Amino acid sequence: MPIVVDIDVMLARRKMSVGELADRVGITPANLAVLKNGRAKAVRFTTLAALCEVLECQPGDLLRWDAEEPADA
Repeated sequence: MPIVVDIDVMLARRKMSVGELADRVGITPANLAVLKNGRAKAVRFTTLAALCEVLECQPGDLLRWDAEEPADA
């Protein structure tokens, strides 16, 4: 899918672990891993808003469109 998830980048910038982010956002580490690794088919706006609040960033800091990424068939 040409949508790339850059949660790892923001985690590194904030020096935060996946477990800490999951706790602060209120989702399971497994669900955060699915999102972080680009395997999610959708993300709720409430989850995206919580991620942005905790990471002090904008949605565009976490999600981007990359035309070079192969689309799922």
